[in-house]
Amino acid sequence: MLFNFRDFSYSLWWNLFLIVVGSLIQAIGFKAISTAHGFVPSGLFGVAALFEYKTGLLDAGSWYLLLNIPMFIIGYLLIGKRFLGYSFVSMMVISLAYSGIDFQIDLQNQLYAAVCFGVLVGTGAGIVLRSLGSNGGLDVIAVILNQRYNVGVGKTYFIFNLVLFSFSFASLDNDLVIASLIAAFVASVSVEYSLSLFNQRKLCLIISGKSAEIADQVMEKFKVGATFLEGVGAYKKEPRRVLMVVTNNIQLKRLEEIIFTIDPHALFIVENTFNVIGSTFSRRKIY
Repeated sequence: MLFNFRDFSYSLWWNLFLIVVGSLIQAIGFKAISTAHGFVPSGLFGVAALFEYKTGLLDAGSWYLLLNIPMFIIGYLLIGKRFLGYSFVSMMVISLAYSGIDFQIDLQNQLYAAVCFGVLVGTGAGIVLRSLGSNGGLDVIAVILNQRYNVGVGKTYFIFNLVLFSFSFASLDNDLVIASLIAAFVASVSVEYSLSLFNQRKLCLIISGKSAEIADQVMEKFKVGATFLEGVGAYKKEPRRVLMVVTNNIQLKRLEEIIFTIDPHALFIVENTFNVIGSTFSRRKIY
Protein backbone atom coordinates (compact mmCIF):
# COMPACT_ATOMS: atom_id res chain seq x y z
CA MET A 1 0.00 0.00 0.00
CA LEU A 2 1.47 3.34 -1.09
CA PHE A 3 2.03 6.06 1.47
CA ASN A 4 -0.52 8.85 1.05
CA PHE A 5 0.79 12.12 2.48
CA ARG A 6 -2.54 13.88 1.94
CA ASP A 7 -4.24 11.44 4.31
CA PHE A 8 -1.27 11.55 6.70
CA SER A 9 -1.46 15.37 6.82
CA TYR A 10 -4.97 15.02 8.30
CA SER A 11 -3.85 12.55 10.97
CA LEU A 12 -3.90 13.45 14.66
CA TRP A 13 -0.21 12.82 15.32
CA TRP A 14 1.08 14.83 12.36
CA ASN A 15 -1.05 17.82 13.33
CA LEU A 16 0.01 17.58 16.97
CA PHE A 17 3.65 17.39 15.86
CA LEU A 18 3.32 20.59 13.79
CA ILE A 19 1.47 22.39 16.57
CA VAL A 20 3.88 21.44 19.36
CA VAL A 21 7.03 22.21 17.35
CA GLY A 22 5.68 25.52 16.03
CA SER A 23 4.42 26.59 19.43
CA LEU A 24 7.73 25.75 21.14
CA ILE A 25 9.60 27.86 18.58
CA GLN A 26 7.27 30.77 19.29
CA ALA A 27 7.66 30.37 23.05
CA ILE A 28 11.45 30.49 22.70
CA GLY A 29 11.17 33.71 20.68
CA PHE A 30 8.80 35.26 23.22
CA LYS A 31 10.82 34.37 26.31
CA ALA A 32 14.43 34.25 25.12
CA ILE A 33 14.33 37.43 22.99
CA SER A 34 11.11 39.44 23.30
CA THR A 35 10.84 39.63 27.08
CA ALA A 36 14.59 40.16 27.48
CA HIS A 37 14.36 43.31 25.32
CA GLY A 38 10.90 44.42 26.43
CA PHE A 39 9.33 44.03 22.97
CA VAL A 40 5.57 44.08 22.45
CA PRO A 41 4.63 41.15 20.18
CA SER A 42 1.66 41.51 17.84
CA GLY A 43 -1.64 39.80 18.56
CA LEU A 44 -3.03 38.67 21.89
CA PHE A 45 0.39 37.75 23.27
CA GLY A 46 1.30 41.42 22.89
CA VAL A 47 -1.51 42.33 25.28
CA ALA A 48 -0.25 39.64 27.68
CA ALA A 49 3.27 41.09 27.45
CA LEU A 50 1.97 44.60 28.19
CA PHE A 51 0.14 43.30 31.25
CA GLU A 52 3.36 41.66 32.48
CA TYR A 53 5.39 44.85 31.94
CA LYS A 54 2.83 47.13 33.58
CA THR A 55 1.54 45.01 36.47
CA GLY A 56 4.34 42.56 37.28
CA LEU A 57 1.70 40.26 38.80
CA LEU A 58 1.99 37.35 36.38
CA ASP A 59 4.28 36.46 33.50
CA ALA A 60 3.06 36.88 29.91
CA GLY A 61 2.47 33.14 29.55
CA SER A 62 -0.03 33.16 32.42
CA TRP A 63 -1.71 36.33 31.14
CA TYR A 64 -1.96 34.75 27.70
CA LEU A 65 -3.67 31.71 29.21
CA LEU A 66 -6.20 33.91 31.03
CA LEU A 67 -6.88 36.10 27.98
CA ASN A 68 -7.58 33.02 25.89
CA ILE A 69 -10.42 31.84 28.15
CA PRO A 70 -13.07 34.17 26.64
CA MET A 71 -11.69 33.51 23.16
CA PHE A 72 -12.18 29.77 23.53
CA ILE A 73 -15.64 30.14 25.09
CA ILE A 74 -16.73 32.13 22.05
CA GLY A 75 -14.98 29.66 19.77
CA TYR A 76 -16.66 26.69 21.44
CA LEU A 77 -20.06 28.17 20.62
CA LEU A 78 -19.33 29.31 17.09
CA ILE A 79 -16.58 27.21 15.48
CA GLY A 80 -15.57 23.61 14.75
CA LYS A 81 -14.49 21.58 17.75
CA ARG A 82 -11.51 19.95 16.00
CA PHE A 83 -10.03 23.32 15.03
CA LEU A 84 -10.63 24.61 18.54
CA GLY A 85 -9.03 21.52 20.10
CA TYR A 86 -5.86 21.86 18.06
CA SER A 87 -5.74 25.60 18.79
CA PHE A 88 -6.12 24.84 22.51
CA VAL A 89 -3.04 22.60 22.36
CA SER A 90 -1.02 25.42 20.75
CA MET A 91 -2.16 27.93 23.36
CA MET A 92 -1.26 25.59 26.23
CA VAL A 93 2.18 24.76 24.81
CA ILE A 94 3.01 28.45 24.31
CA SER A 95 1.80 29.39 27.80
CA LEU A 96 3.51 26.52 29.64
CA ALA A 97 6.73 26.64 27.62
CA TYR A 98 7.01 30.41 28.12
CA SER A 99 6.72 29.99 31.89
CA GLY A 100 9.21 27.09 31.87
CA ILE A 101 11.92 28.54 29.60
CA ASP A 102 14.79 29.91 31.67
CA PHE A 103 17.38 31.14 29.19
CA GLN A 104 18.01 34.12 26.94
CA ILE A 105 19.47 34.42 23.47
CA ASP A 106 22.33 36.88 23.90
CA LEU A 107 21.66 39.70 21.42
CA GLN A 108 22.76 43.17 22.47
CA ASN A 109 21.70 45.10 19.38
CA GLN A 110 18.00 45.93 19.52
CA LEU A 111 17.51 45.78 15.74
CA TYR A 112 19.19 42.38 15.46
CA ALA A 113 17.05 41.13 18.34
CA ALA A 114 13.86 42.41 16.66
CA VAL A 115 14.70 40.67 13.38
CA CYS A 116 15.64 37.38 15.08
CA PHE A 117 12.52 37.53 17.23
CA GLY A 118 10.34 38.12 14.15
CA VAL A 119 11.91 35.22 12.27
CA LEU A 120 11.47 32.80 15.19
CA VAL A 121 7.89 33.75 15.99
CA GLY A 122 6.82 33.99 12.35
CA THR A 123 8.35 30.63 11.47
CA GLY A 124 6.75 28.98 14.48
CA ALA A 125 3.36 30.50 13.73
CA GLY A 126 3.63 29.40 10.10
CA ILE A 127 4.39 25.82 11.13
CA VAL A 128 1.32 25.78 13.39
CA LEU A 129 -0.86 27.24 10.63
CA ARG A 130 0.17 24.40 8.33
CA SER A 131 -1.80 22.14 10.68
CA LEU A 132 -5.59 21.93 11.01
CA GLY A 133 -5.48 24.27 14.01
CA SER A 134 -4.19 27.72 14.81
CA ASN A 135 -2.04 29.53 17.35
CA GLY A 136 -5.05 30.29 19.54
CA GLY A 137 -5.63 33.82 20.80
CA LEU A 138 -6.65 36.22 18.06
CA ASP A 139 -6.60 33.46 15.42
CA VAL A 140 -9.86 32.09 16.87
CA ILE A 141 -11.69 35.42 16.61
CA ALA A 142 -10.21 36.10 13.16
CA VAL A 143 -11.53 32.78 11.83
CA ILE A 144 -15.01 33.40 13.29
CA LEU A 145 -15.20 36.89 11.75
CA ASN A 146 -14.01 35.52 8.43
CA GLN A 147 -16.50 32.65 8.36
CA ARG A 148 -19.55 34.57 9.57
CA TYR A 149 -19.02 38.09 8.27
CA ASN A 150 -16.40 37.63 5.50
CA VAL A 151 -13.96 39.90 7.33
CA GLY A 152 -10.44 39.13 6.12
CA VAL A 153 -8.09 37.55 8.65
CA GLY A 154 -5.42 40.10 7.76
CA LYS A 155 -7.86 42.96 8.33
CA THR A 156 -8.72 41.66 11.81
CA TYR A 157 -5.05 41.51 12.74
CA PHE A 158 -4.36 44.93 11.26
CA ILE A 159 -7.11 46.63 13.29
CA PHE A 160 -6.18 44.80 16.50
CA ASN A 161 -2.47 45.54 16.13
CA LEU A 162 -3.20 49.17 15.23
CA VAL A 163 -4.94 49.60 18.59
CA LEU A 164 -2.26 47.58 20.43
CA PHE A 165 0.70 49.55 19.10
CA SER A 166 -1.10 52.87 19.44
CA PHE A 167 -1.53 52.14 23.14
CA SER A 168 2.10 50.97 23.29
CA PHE A 169 3.31 54.31 21.86
CA ALA A 170 1.39 56.08 24.60
CA SER A 171 2.84 53.98 27.41
CA LEU A 172 6.30 52.72 26.33
CA ASP A 173 9.55 54.08 24.91
CA ASN A 174 9.11 54.96 21.23
CA ASP A 175 12.32 53.21 20.12
CA LEU A 176 11.10 50.03 21.79
CA VAL A 177 7.75 50.20 20.00
CA ILE A 178 9.43 50.83 16.63
CA ALA A 179 11.61 47.75 17.20
CA SER A 180 8.44 45.80 18.04
CA LEU A 181 6.85 46.98 14.78
CA ILE A 182 9.92 45.81 12.86
CA ALA A 183 9.65 42.44 14.59
CA ALA A 184 5.94 42.23 13.70
CA PHE A 185 6.70 42.96 10.03
CA VAL A 186 9.48 40.35 9.90
CA ALA A 187 7.16 37.85 11.61
CA SER A 188 4.41 38.39 9.01
CA VAL A 189 6.91 37.80 6.17
CA SER A 190 8.22 34.67 7.91
CA VAL A 191 4.68 33.33 8.32
CA GLU A 192 3.99 33.76 4.60
CA TYR A 193 7.29 32.10 3.70
CA SER A 194 6.64 29.17 6.05
CA LEU A 195 3.18 28.64 4.56
CA SER A 196 4.32 28.84 0.94
CA LEU A 197 7.58 26.91 1.32
CA PHE A 198 6.05 23.55 0.30
CA ASN A 199 2.68 24.74 -0.99
CA GLN A 200 3.67 26.97 -3.87
CA ARG A 201 2.72 25.61 -7.27
CA LYS A 202 3.23 26.69 -10.87
CA LEU A 203 0.20 27.24 -13.09
CA CYS A 204 1.34 26.52 -16.65
CA LEU A 205 -0.49 27.34 -19.87
CA ILE A 206 0.79 25.77 -23.10
CA ILE A 207 -0.42 27.02 -26.47
CA SER A 208 0.63 24.62 -29.19
CA GLY A 209 -0.64 22.83 -32.27
CA LYS A 210 0.57 19.62 -30.61
CA SER A 211 -1.12 20.14 -27.25
CA ALA A 212 -2.66 16.63 -27.25
CA GLU A 213 0.75 15.01 -27.66
CA ILE A 214 2.21 17.22 -24.93
CA ALA A 215 -0.69 16.33 -22.61
CA ASP A 216 -0.09 12.60 -23.13
CA GLN A 217 3.59 12.98 -22.24
CA VAL A 218 2.81 15.09 -19.16
CA MET A 219 0.29 12.60 -17.79
CA GLU A 220 2.55 9.64 -18.52
CA LYS A 221 5.77 11.07 -17.02
CA PHE A 222 4.42 13.25 -14.20
CA LYS A 223 1.39 11.12 -13.24
CA VAL A 224 -0.71 14.28 -12.93
CA GLY A 225 -3.84 15.48 -14.68
CA ALA A 226 -4.06 18.17 -17.33
CA THR A 227 -6.92 20.24 -18.67
CA PHE A 228 -7.73 21.55 -22.14
CA LEU A 229 -9.17 25.05 -22.36
CA GLU A 230 -10.94 26.05 -25.54
CA GLY A 231 -9.49 29.19 -27.10
CA VAL A 232 -9.52 31.10 -30.39
CA GLY A 233 -6.48 32.69 -32.02
CA ALA A 234 -7.04 36.44 -32.29
CA TYR A 235 -5.26 36.85 -35.63
CA LYS A 236 -6.56 33.95 -37.74
CA LYS A 237 -9.70 33.34 -35.65
CA GLU A 238 -8.85 29.63 -35.59
CA PRO A 239 -9.89 27.47 -32.61
CA ARG A 240 -7.04 26.36 -30.37
CA ARG A 241 -6.82 24.12 -27.35
CA VAL A 242 -4.81 25.60 -24.49
CA LEU A 243 -3.28 23.01 -22.17
CA MET A 244 -3.33 23.87 -18.46
CA VAL A 245 -1.01 22.00 -16.07
CA VAL A 246 -0.32 22.59 -12.38
CA THR A 247 3.14 21.50 -11.24
CA ASN A 248 5.90 22.43 -8.80
CA ASN A 249 9.36 24.00 -9.08
CA ILE A 250 11.10 20.62 -9.26
CA GLN A 251 9.09 19.41 -12.27
CA LEU A 252 8.94 22.78 -14.06
CA LYS A 253 12.20 22.36 -16.01
CA ARG A 254 11.25 18.83 -17.07
CA LEU A 255 7.89 20.12 -18.27
CA GLU A 256 9.60 22.84 -20.30
CA GLU A 257 11.86 20.21 -21.88
CA ILE A 258 8.90 18.02 -22.86
CA ILE A 259 7.03 20.94 -24.41
CA PHE A 260 9.83 22.29 -26.58
CA THR A 261 11.08 18.85 -27.58
CA ILE A 262 7.64 18.14 -29.04
CA ASP A 263 6.96 21.65 -30.37
CA PRO A 264 9.83 24.18 -30.57
CA HIS A 265 7.30 26.89 -31.53
CA ALA A 266 4.99 26.40 -28.51
CA LEU A 267 4.07 29.27 -26.21
CA PHE A 268 4.78 28.41 -22.55
CA ILE A 269 3.31 30.67 -19.84
CA VAL A 270 4.11 30.13 -16.13
CA GLU A 271 2.42 31.83 -13.17
CA ASN A 272 3.04 31.40 -9.45
CA THR A 273 0.08 30.20 -7.43
CA PHE A 274 0.15 29.90 -3.64
CA ASN A 275 -2.14 26.98 -3.03
CA VAL A 276 -3.97 24.37 -5.07
CA ILE A 277 -6.79 22.47 -3.38
CA GLY A 278 -8.41 19.28 -4.61
CA SER A 279 -7.63 16.46 -7.03
CA THR A 280 -4.12 15.07 -6.30
CA PHE A 281 -3.08 18.22 -4.45
CA SER A 282 -3.85 19.39 -0.91
CA ARG A 283 -7.20 19.06 0.78
CA ARG A 284 -9.35 21.92 1.88
CA LYS A 285 -8.69 23.00 5.47
CA ILE A 286 -11.95 22.56 7.37
CA TYR A 287 -12.32 24.52 10.62
